[in-house]
Amino acid sequence: MELIDVMRRSRINVACIQKTRWKGNKAKGIDDFKLWYMGDESGRGGVGLVVDRDLKNEVVDVKIFGSRIIALKLMLDGETINIASAYAPQAGLDESVKLLFWEHMDDLVQGIGWGEKIIIGGDLNGHVGKDCRGYEEIHGGFGVRERNVEGILVLDFATSYDFCIANTFFEKREEHLITDKSG
Repeated sequence: MELIDVMRRSRINVACIQKTRWKGNKAKGIDDFKLWYMGDESGRGGVGLVVDRDLKNEVVDVKIFGSRIIALKLMLDGETINIASAYAPQAGLDESVKLLFWEHMDDLVQGIGWGEKIIIGGDLNGHVGKDCRGYEEIHGGFGVRERNVEGILVLDFATSYDFCIANTFFEKREEHLITDKSG
């Protein structure tokens, strides 16, 4: 309900959520919003999407890719918009888990029809860094820290599909640069 309150106050129509800690998959109404989620059996990860009352009836399809990617297809004013919530495996997990995640991301994007739009919101667990050299078309130059291996995977994925890393195109205050940190 806390998330629903924030969405109402901030007039957010769709929220992509990660690290849900829920098991299994489900769709359920919460007040006049709707939640779709998918979680793994460990309860450590999981993803979800929350849609407000204005858009929940516009959802025409839901697709799940493993336990780390969920996508909704909406029909809005004759346009098809796909919104995906993704949670990439963090550093330290087995490389096969990371490879499977990026294969699922490829499956997601390749399943999008011509002329459809896609928005991916998530925690891709990579630092794309401040430096945009080599990625000027997709990186706006307002990243954080130094690029790491996982960040290169994010940048290469975005490059291969002609996406942009939207949050690197806007300068942010220092306290908004990091959304999650440990230690």
